[in-house]
Amino acid sequence: MVSSLITIAVIAWLAQLALGGWQIRQFNRAFDKLCQQGRVGVGRSGGRFKPRVVVAIALDNENNVADTLLMRGLTVFARPQKIAALQGKSLQDLQPDVIFPHDPLCQNALSLALKLKHG
Repeated sequence: MVSSLITIAVIAWLAQLALGGWQIRQFNRAFDKLCQQGRVGVGRSGGRFKPRVVVAIALDNENNVADTLLMRGLTVFARPQKIAALQGKSLQDLQPDVIFPHDPLCQNALSLALKLKHG
Protein backbone atom coordinates (compact mmCIF):
# COMPACT_ATOMS: atom_id res chain seq x y z
CA MET A 1 0.00 0.00 0.00
CA VAL A 2 2.75 2.46 0.97
CA SER A 3 4.89 1.58 -2.03
CA SER A 4 1.97 2.17 -4.40
CA LEU A 5 1.36 5.61 -2.85
CA ILE A 6 5.03 6.46 -3.25
CA THR A 7 4.93 5.27 -6.87
CA ILE A 8 1.87 7.43 -7.59
CA ALA A 9 3.54 10.44 -5.95
CA VAL A 10 6.71 9.96 -8.03
CA ILE A 11 4.69 9.62 -11.25
CA ALA A 12 2.72 12.79 -10.42
CA TRP A 13 5.93 14.67 -9.66
CA LEU A 14 7.54 13.56 -12.94
CA ALA A 15 4.38 14.54 -14.85
CA GLN A 16 4.49 17.95 -13.17
CA LEU A 17 8.12 18.42 -14.22
CA ALA A 18 7.44 17.37 -17.81
CA LEU A 19 4.32 19.53 -18.20
CA GLY A 20 6.04 22.50 -16.51
CA GLY A 21 8.95 22.25 -18.94
CA TRP A 22 6.53 22.07 -21.86
CA GLN A 23 4.73 25.18 -20.60
CA ILE A 24 7.99 27.11 -20.23
CA ARG A 25 9.08 26.15 -23.77
CA GLN A 26 5.77 27.35 -25.21
CA PHE A 27 6.00 30.62 -23.32
CA ASN A 28 9.61 31.19 -24.37
CA ARG A 29 8.76 30.61 -28.04
CA ALA A 30 5.84 33.06 -27.87
CA PHE A 31 7.97 35.58 -25.97
CA ASP A 32 10.81 35.34 -28.51
CA LYS A 33 8.35 36.09 -31.33
CA LEU A 34 7.04 39.03 -29.31
CA CYS A 35 10.53 40.44 -28.76
CA GLN A 36 11.10 40.51 -32.52
CA GLN A 37 8.16 42.94 -32.88
CA GLY A 38 9.78 45.85 -30.98
CA ARG A 39 10.28 47.12 -27.43
CA VAL A 40 8.65 44.83 -24.87
CA GLY A 41 7.11 45.52 -21.48
CA VAL A 42 6.32 42.65 -19.11
CA GLY A 43 4.06 42.62 -16.07
CA ARG A 44 3.22 39.82 -13.66
CA SER A 45 0.69 39.53 -10.88
CA GLY A 46 -0.81 36.84 -8.75
CA GLY A 47 0.26 34.96 -5.72
CA ARG A 48 0.97 31.52 -4.41
CA PHE A 49 -2.65 30.42 -4.29
CA LYS A 50 -4.09 32.83 -6.88
CA PRO A 51 -3.88 32.32 -10.63
CA ARG A 52 -0.76 33.97 -11.98
CA VAL A 53 -1.07 36.43 -14.82
CA VAL A 54 1.76 37.43 -17.15
CA VAL A 55 1.16 40.19 -19.69
CA ALA A 56 3.76 41.21 -22.26
CA ILE A 57 3.32 44.01 -24.78
CA ALA A 58 5.48 44.75 -27.82
CA LEU A 59 5.48 48.36 -29.03
CA ASP A 60 6.57 49.59 -32.44
CA ASN A 61 8.55 52.78 -33.13
CA GLU A 62 5.40 54.94 -32.90
CA ASN A 63 4.49 53.50 -29.44
CA ASN A 64 1.58 51.51 -30.86
CA VAL A 65 0.92 47.96 -29.71
CA ALA A 66 2.46 45.62 -32.28
CA ASP A 67 1.72 42.36 -30.47
CA THR A 68 0.66 41.06 -27.06
CA LEU A 69 0.96 38.00 -24.88
CA LEU A 70 -1.28 36.95 -22.00
CA MET A 71 -0.69 33.89 -19.89
CA ARG A 72 -3.13 33.27 -17.07
CA GLY A 73 -3.69 30.23 -14.93
CA LEU A 74 -2.99 28.20 -11.84
CA THR A 75 -1.85 24.99 -13.52
CA VAL A 76 0.70 23.90 -16.09
CA PHE A 77 -2.08 23.84 -18.67
CA ALA A 78 -2.10 27.65 -19.04
CA ARG A 79 -1.12 28.66 -22.57
CA PRO A 80 0.05 31.98 -24.06
CA GLN A 81 -2.77 33.93 -25.74
CA LYS A 82 -3.11 37.20 -27.63
CA ILE A 83 -5.06 40.19 -26.28
CA ALA A 84 -7.05 41.25 -29.34
CA ALA A 85 -8.40 44.40 -27.66
CA LEU A 86 -4.90 45.94 -27.56
CA GLN A 87 -3.77 45.40 -31.16
CA GLY A 88 -2.77 48.66 -32.85
CA LYS A 89 -3.69 50.91 -29.93
CA SER A 90 -1.44 53.72 -28.79
CA LEU A 91 0.46 53.37 -25.53
CA GLN A 92 -1.25 56.49 -24.17
CA ASP A 93 -4.71 55.03 -24.89
CA LEU A 94 -4.19 51.89 -22.83
CA GLN A 95 -6.12 51.87 -19.56
CA PRO A 96 -5.94 48.58 -17.63
CA ASP A 97 -9.24 49.16 -15.78
CA VAL A 98 -11.08 49.66 -19.10
CA ILE A 99 -9.46 46.72 -20.88
CA PHE A 100 -9.95 44.29 -17.98
CA PRO A 101 -12.90 45.78 -16.04
CA HIS A 102 -13.58 42.70 -13.88
CA ASP A 103 -10.11 41.18 -13.53
CA PRO A 104 -7.83 42.97 -11.03
CA LEU A 105 -4.96 40.51 -11.59
CA CYS A 106 -4.90 41.29 -15.33
CA GLN A 107 -5.22 45.01 -14.56
CA ASN A 108 -2.18 44.87 -12.29
CA ALA A 109 -0.10 42.85 -14.76
CA LEU A 110 -1.00 45.19 -17.63
CA SER A 111 -0.17 48.31 -15.62
CA LEU A 112 3.24 46.82 -14.79
CA ALA A 113 3.81 45.90 -18.45
CA LEU A 114 3.06 49.47 -19.51
CA LYS A 115 5.97 50.76 -17.39
CA LEU A 116 8.69 49.94 -19.90
CA LYS A 117 12.20 49.63 -18.54
CA HIS A 118 14.87 51.57 -20.44
CA GLY A 119 18.49 50.54 -20.72
